[in-house]
Amino acid sequence: MAIKCIARLRSRRVVQDQLQTPNEVEAEGGCCWANLPQELLWEVLLRIEESESIWPQRKYPGPKDSLLQCFIKRNRSTQTYYLYLGLTNSALSDGGKFLLAARKCRRPTCTDYIISLLAEDFSKGTNTYAGRLRSNFLGTKFTVFDGQSPQAGAKMGKSRSSRLANLRQVSPSSNYPMAHISYELNMLGSRGPRRMQCNMNTIPATSIAPGGLDPTTQAELNPYQSTPTSFLSKSASMENSVSDQKNGALVLINKAPRWHEQLQCWCLNFHGRVTIASVKNFQLVASPENGPAGPEHEKIILQFGKVGKDLFTMDYRYPISVFQAFAICLSSFETRIACE
Repeated sequence: MAIKCIARLRSRRVVQDQLQTPNEVEAEGGCCWANLPQELLWEVLLRIEESESIWPQRKYPGPKDSLLQCFIKRNRSTQTYYLYLGLTNSALSDGGKFLLAARKCRRPTCTDYIISLLAEDFSKGTNTYAGRLRSNFLGTKFTVFDGQSPQAGAKMGKSRSSRLANLRQVSPSSNYPMAHISYELNMLGSRGPRRMQCNMNTIPATSIAPGGLDPTTQAELNPYQSTPTSFLSKSASMENSVSDQKNGALVLINKAPRWHEQLQCWCLNFHGRVTIASVKNFQLVASPENGPAGPEHEKIILQFGKVGKDLFTMDYRYPISVFQAFAICLSSFETRIACE
């Protein structure tokens, strides 16, 4: 890949003295970056990327117009999951940009997935701690905890510099629930698709409507609950999903697959992004709840599927962030005692 090749260059290109000054270029209506050699421009971008430990923004919504293509690699021996952004169409073989990592930690009554900004550091006491996913004993209910304090979240709608600083100000001692995920009993058993529902606490249901409220400003109007979850019981945090629906939070449900008579299996159209049938595969759309379904409820917000033994694709879009999408996909790896 071109970026990797440029990263290995030992020499540095020198900008010619004949280049116009920024003022001269601006006066002519051009761009001062346009005259830079491509190799030098790539090196500038690489240096900027290396200086930004949180590039791209892990907790901000994805694009509105299309799905952002990512993939997850699983390491069975270490129970670790790595999320990458697909930079090219062949990113699955060439590698991509590392985004997040998660490590599974089994406990007597639950399972935690610690999510980190670094691939090898899963300590909660560092600024690389992004949050965690916790399941109940049966693996049917999950809560996504954000390691960021609500005070910092209320400032996220301001300047870019303040947003970058806020993402580094994590509070490892107090986590705040930002989503609840539940899996229901499938009447068809292992032959049928999973039934899942995601209550997105911090995203208003109106965010998917034309002119709806952007979830990045939701913290100012409807901040996180004031009581840290470290002071709440596990059952209380799991049951918060009921009140979330009443408060107008966005609810995601899995898209119903169709039965394929010739293949004798349940099928979803992943448009070539998923190649192996698996009970883990899913597509999530917005639930219309009690109102009529509109075109916005047909859009795939998150899809996840298997393409190799330990390789999975994850595509997401607005209004969820890559952090939320990754946490939801991690829940699909857990074994459900009561549902399967």
